[in-house]
Amino acid sequence: MKNKRSFKLKLWLYFVLFTALIFIVLWLLQTVFLQNFYNDMLISNIKTTAEQIEKSCTDENFGEIIDRLSLSNSILIYITDSDANIIYSSDQFKGVTSKNHDSNGKRLVDGAKHFGSYRNLPDGFGEFLFALSTSENGTYENTVNGIYTYGKYILSESQEKYILYIKTTLDAVGATVDIIRVQLIWGTALSLITGFILSWFIARSFARPVAMLTKKAEHIGEENFSVNFQKGFCSELDELNDVLDETSRKLKQSRTFQSELLANVSHDLRTPLTMIKGYAEMVRDISRTDEEQCHADIEVIIREADRLSAMVNEILEYSEMQSAETQPAFEKVDFSGLVRRVCGNFQTFYSRENGHIQTDIQDNIKINGNAGRLERAVYNLLDNAVRHNSGGHPVEVHLYCRNGQAILCITDHGTGIPEEERKHIWNRYYTYRQRDKKGVSGLGLAIVRQIVEMHKGLCTVESTLGQGSTFSIVLHTV
Repeated sequence: MKNKRSFKLKLWLYFVLFTALIFIVLWLLQTVFLQNFYNDMLISNIKTTAEQIEKSCTDENFGEIIDRLSLSNSILIYITDSDANIIYSSDQFKGVTSKNHDSNGKRLVDGAKHFGSYRNLPDGFGEFLFALSTSENGTYENTVNGIYTYGKYILSESQEKYILYIKTTLDAVGATVDIIRVQLIWGTALSLITGFILSWFIARSFARPVAMLTKKAEHIGEENFSVNFQKGFCSELDELNDVLDETSRKLKQSRTFQSELLANVSHDLRTPLTMIKGYAEMVRDISRTDEEQCHADIEVIIREADRLSAMVNEILEYSEMQSAETQPAFEKVDFSGLVRRVCGNFQTFYSRENGHIQTDIQDNIKINGNAGRLERAVYNLLDNAVRHNSGGHPVEVHLYCRNGQAILCITDHGTGIPEEERKHIWNRYYTYRQRDKKGVSGLGLAIVRQIVEMHKGLCTVESTLGQGSTFSIVLHTV
């Protein structure tokens, strides 16, 4: 059942059906309706010819015009007076032998009689004259036994009334139909065979990339599977392939995120939980009667709970940014005021530990971005600097504008970062700086980098062992 509904088979059947319909219409037009089309076109041409003859009555080359019209349309033409005297006649076999002038050179259309024309009047001409004279609009047309007759009155230059008589055979195409039918039989047979073969190859050409994309979709997100899809067949399939590649990349990224979460964060979460449980048991079993020791143990529990809470918040925040399908709304942000506000909030808490934040912030620096995300990035950098600062030195914050770029530098005076570690510190869950328990989850700087990249900016770090580190972000101003 699946094979009967395959894309390739259906596409081929549609091509076959389309080909069959084309040939059915062609057969109908060339055989069944050919005679009717021929008759209608011939009658239309005769009426047009009659109008041309009427307009040419006063022309010097009147006879030549009639002969040309008779020859090109294969019709018999008579021009007579009201007494059935032939003024001029012509048919498709007539050469330019009749004269349209009398012996004195007077134009026949001006009233001269010309007997002894190329052929005699046809049978039934008297009935034709009577029918024409009794018609309401001055024209006559009739079809009898495949012979079409048309007549009308025309006026000469002297306003004398003449009679135009035109006759032709309508069934001349009958023999042609038989010839066309034989040709159609052979042409249809050859065309159908060719069409079936070509349509099969076309269906295969369309089905092959679709099958490749289907196979790619079945194994999307798998690490060790790839399909070499050849682009260029059609833009829609190329776009679908790009969507599948992007989806596969996101799935792999999500799985990597999950594995890193389990491998790294589970250990980091286990440590504070173990500490909390251990000190809680100590309070219950040992230090509850010793007020000073009990207070110290509870302080450890609170500190580890805060650390655990901060770690969970960072994980949730990073997960939210990773799973966000749309970019947050951007607007013009006063970056100078934002940095001052974050520094002021930190100074309040940092002063309790006898710490100080030294700021040098240039005024009126504006950037296009998301204020909430930018504030989080500055907070993480400042929190990182405060955690690793030492020696009683202040944490330094510098913000200035240069060449259309806002540059924020935050410097701590800690132990510094070894050169081989610097290229890793922006990676998520990298925990070198946590080994002394000054870090949280290893996501702080990863969040900073993702926010800065979201704003088309750049993150850098410079560090000297034993002297400290300077973290910088560069953003475009507006």
